[in-house]
Amino acid sequence: MTESSTTFQSSSLCRFRIQGMTCSACSLGIESTLQNIHGVKRATVALATEIAEVEFDPELVTVPQLLEASEDMGFEVSVMSADGNTTTLYLKLESSVEEEELLKTSSIAKLQGIEAIELDQTNKHLIISYLSDLIGPRKIISELESSGVKASLLDEREKQAYELKNSDITNSYRSFLWSLVFTVPVFFTSMVFSYIPSFKQGFLERKVVNMLTFGTLFRGIMSTPVQFVIGWRFYIGAYKAMKMHCANMDCLVVVGTNAAYFYSVYVVIRSSTSKDFDNEDFFETTTMLISFILLGKYLVALSKGKTSDAISKLMKLAPETARLMVYDEEGRLTAEEVIDRRLVEKGDLVKVLPGEKVSVDGLVVMGESQVDESMITGESKWVSKANGDGVIGGTMNGSGVLQVRVTCVGSDTAVSRIIRLVEGAQMEKAPVQKLADRISQYFVPLVVGCGIATWACWYTLGMLGLYPREWVPAYMDKFELALQFGISVVVVACPCALGLATPTAVMVGTGVGASQGVLIKGGQALESSHKVNCVVFDKTGTLTAGKPAVVTTNLLTNMSLPEFYQLVAATEVNSEHPLAKAMVEHAKNHIQMQAWSEACDFESFTGHGVKATINEKRVLIGNKGLMQLFDHNIPRAALDFLDAAQCLGHTAVLVAVDGDVVGVIAISDPVKPEAARVVSILKRMGLKTLMVTGDSQLTANVVAKEVGIDFIMAEAKPEEKAQKIRELQREGLTVAMVGDGINDSPALAVADVGMAIGAGSDIAIEVANIVLMRSNLEDVVTAIDLSTKSFNRIRLNYVWALAYNVMAIPIAAGALYPFTRFRLPPWVAGAAMGASSVSVVCSSLLLKYYKRPRELDSLELQGIKVE
Repeated sequence: MTESSTTFQSSSLCRFRIQGMTCSACSLGIESTLQNIHGVKRATVALATEIAEVEFDPELVTVPQLLEASEDMGFEVSVMSADGNTTTLYLKLESSVEEEELLKTSSIAKLQGIEAIELDQTNKHLIISYLSDLIGPRKIISELESSGVKASLLDEREKQAYELKNSDITNSYRSFLWSLVFTVPVFFTSMVFSYIPSFKQGFLERKVVNMLTFGTLFRGIMSTPVQFVIGWRFYIGAYKAMKMHCANMDCLVVVGTNAAYFYSVYVVIRSSTSKDFDNEDFFETTTMLISFILLGKYLVALSKGKTSDAISKLMKLAPETARLMVYDEEGRLTAEEVIDRRLVEKGDLVKVLPGEKVSVDGLVVMGESQVDESMITGESKWVSKANGDGVIGGTMNGSGVLQVRVTCVGSDTAVSRIIRLVEGAQMEKAPVQKLADRISQYFVPLVVGCGIATWACWYTLGMLGLYPREWVPAYMDKFELALQFGISVVVVACPCALGLATPTAVMVGTGVGASQGVLIKGGQALESSHKVNCVVFDKTGTLTAGKPAVVTTNLLTNMSLPEFYQLVAATEVNSEHPLAKAMVEHAKNHIQMQAWSEACDFESFTGHGVKATINEKRVLIGNKGLMQLFDHNIPRAALDFLDAAQCLGHTAVLVAVDGDVVGVIAISDPVKPEAARVVSILKRMGLKTLMVTGDSQLTANVVAKEVGIDFIMAEAKPEEKAQKIRELQREGLTVAMVGDGINDSPALAVADVGMAIGAGSDIAIEVANIVLMRSNLEDVVTAIDLSTKSFNRIRLNYVWALAYNVMAIPIAAGALYPFTRFRLPPWVAGAAMGASSVSVVCSSLLLKYYKRPRELDSLELQGIKVE
């Protein structure tokens, strides 16, 4: 591989595509090598996705150095992204470019934002990586044309064909077909034609020189290309493993096939120089063995490709074209052009017609419409969009016309971020995989030792005459019988099945979750979720709809309602709390002037309220605790109103001006319609349910009673929520925390599994292990159930992989031969090895047919569904 760029942006996180890994020993070796580089903080290599993710200190090590270290291990490595900000542009050259170096020193390489340039002369493709924040595809193509290089965007089907051309699937399929060209004649001459007397005597047993027959010579000639040309990939893989001081599946293949091939060469040499040496060759063993292993590799690659269907579907969400609005320098509309969506840049203005898909992420600057966002959120409802509202690329526009200003392109779009989240989840290793990794480190040397011991044992027993001569087939001697047993042991063992048991199940499980609106961030979250026996809910925005509204206002002084809400709105407009937004929205109904006075000295007291100075008046808005903190006396009328509101499940907020409580605002946040049923299902699953909230005890009691939660912690500060989680963990419980706000973040981080509501704060989503994209509590049940089924599938995969080796190795070693005369020929052992890997991947693929618990379907039948 050629270095694809002269410069790279410094970054603390980089992803590589690594091709050529054969089993977990390879991924572990690469991971260990990268981890030992000075400056690397973390290195994760995923066998199933062929991706390496490296977190490093850019002051100590650079991306080119990491790239060079990876390539030195003998694998094909390419940089995918740095910090996920890099976008790749595939161009088809319509004019010749002689040298890649000319491109790298041209004006295009000097443009700000260009990260990498790679030229494929054979296919006339130009691949450019760039930062979408600094430059766009239209400018790149324009600069190329000004340099005399004509290029156009590569069609999506051409791009897929180009990527497939060098994929593991295509390479394995091509190698398998070529091996068949040589293996089929060898198979027929050895297994079929030898039973046809005329062909056997006239050709196969005809002597070339001394005891060397045409059949043996023919099989030797036909098997040599299979062993050293088609099978060269196994030598390369074994060499890479040896460089990393480990052993992989390729080592087993090389040892087994070379033992068969070179013994057969020995037979050819002895029979051609001797008149009484008449042993059988093993040429059919080496050719058939390699062919079956290549078939297994092809089937595994094919199956692994199907594990990433969820990502492929996400990539297809956005439309292929966008309607670009072109303006002149004076701001007049001059044209509307339908262009490839990939050419859209930040700041562009695009038009979305009725019934079309929104092509980009952006803000509506003109028009009103309804947009179906179900393909992103999973919620089958239409969302109103007007001036200033955000839209997501891939969603469906309704009956109105929208003009959208582009805010995100390339890797910054919502769909791309979801894809990165799913890919990141597939990179994360489950703790249970550590067992397989430890086994893989010693597996291959142990198997080779078993193979040698098997050969030595059978040969020694034969030479000592400890088993009858009739046990040896007529066409073999005791050495050959022992050699076949030894080769079968080496070949039948399969570390691939162990290496694929966890990552394939994690890939399919996280992909299925993403398609159902549940984003599971990796194997750690998947494994922890199935152990959950206690679920802790936040109240506001989690058990409730999170859209509170003012229901009652009680003034305690002669202050007018507009004056009262003028002060409330001016104070609360600075807060992001849902209750604050509810008060501001309600204030708009009482204040004619939408621009209120500016607040001074604004300060927030987490879990209590806020204070500010408005027009030289000191305003305090919050709960009783806040009033007591500032030594404000609360009138009896306010306390009575407070208690009455809380008994109804409303949240009551006190408002004080210049030290006097002047009013109380009652705010209602309705409980989500599915909340009670979901809590009931969790209880039937044997899970303990709790609620922690910063709201008052009375309000918390009303909500808890409505949804069926028995254990409550009210008036809790963020740190107290986290402390409660720790207390539950000390009791031996595995705790899942479900929340949506910034104040829930500490608890989400402390919990064994943090579940963030998709409509919640960015901080909560970042901290959580699982994101419920639909903001639907049903998905709490789905997440736990899917995790349980995924982990059960991982267990089944391990049971199958380990049981296969435990049973197959003794059979291959001849454990049944003394009793049944059954033995496992090496080529059959090779087929069995490939079948074991395929069976593990297919087992994981069955997760694609996952269906959520029937109890959740009954919610929809009863009309209980979040809209």
